[in-house]
Amino acid sequence: MFAQFRQRLQSWVRPRAPEVLPVLLDRHRIYVLPTRTGMFFAFLLAAMLLGALNFNNNPAILLALLLSGAALASLIAAHLQLSGLRILAIAAEPVPAGTDLRLKIALEAADTRIRNGLQLAYQQRHTHTSIQPSGSTCELHIPTLHRGVLPLPRLQLSTVQPLGLAHAWAYIWPQQTLLVYPAPEVQAPPLPVPAGGEGQPQLHRAGDSLHHLRDYRHGDSPRTVAWKASARHNSLLVRDYEQQQRGELLLDWQHTAGLPYEQRISRLARWVDDAERQGRRYALQLPTQPRTATDAGDVHRHQCLRALALLPRNEQHGD
Repeated sequence: MFAQFRQRLQSWVRPRAPEVLPVLLDRHRIYVLPTRTGMFFAFLLAAMLLGALNFNNNPAILLALLLSGAALASLIAAHLQLSGLRILAIAAEPVPAGTDLRLKIALEAADTRIRNGLQLAYQQRHTHTSIQPSGSTCELHIPTLHRGVLPLPRLQLSTVQPLGLAHAWAYIWPQQTLLVYPAPEVQAPPLPVPAGGEGQPQLHRAGDSLHHLRDYRHGDSPRTVAWKASARHNSLLVRDYEQQQRGELLLDWQHTAGLPYEQRISRLARWVDDAERQGRRYALQLPTQPRTATDAGDVHRHQCLRALALLPRNEQHGD
């Protein structure tokens, strides 16, 4: 019942729909309520004022009224901590599903006042920041569950400054979407044979240091297992080999036939990462999209992973 009331309350507060940045926080979208400490302080002041009136103690009445004025002034001060803030931009680099998005928010103050003790929050995640007149940037981690396009949620900017008696908050709801890559398969087989049928590529040992060791994956040869390093680290490690760069890889959707739909996407995502890590040139062939150009590098990796991330999720299998 409380969750339904909270959801209905959220539909009343501003903004009621996503909005284009930059956004200025003004008095129409800032809300102020006493904190638990403020409610307890108000109860003490009421008891103090009642006792002072009962015993006709003028100094106690004056003190109670002064403290009440200070408490009311803290409500205004908390409101002014948020008033005049401008949210300039929000951005985040794509990450695999299941990894937190590192959301970067740029803010600035419309006046020369420094705003301390601000908190930016989403659900149970929050970060603290201070805003300088020249502008500041803070970072907030957003959980991701599924690949694809992630609409930005409603964020809350709040403060309890200066006395902790009042809680002032405002909502930010950017009209913006972020991209979440598919989660790569944990234990994927080696990369497919390069196009052109050039045979098995030669292998060159890279070394036995931790820099050249990786976790064991299904399909790795037992000859590549680093037994001594595995015993030292209590996990099965294999030597990372560099394949001779002959031929160009084609990461084809048909290479993953027989797997569940989402696992096919995860395997192709793993192969994209492996090909990029090995410095191979590769292309991606998907059933619903044209084949990508054969290339390598961060831009090409992003293009391939974006194509995988934007595949529809309503399919149960693909051919």
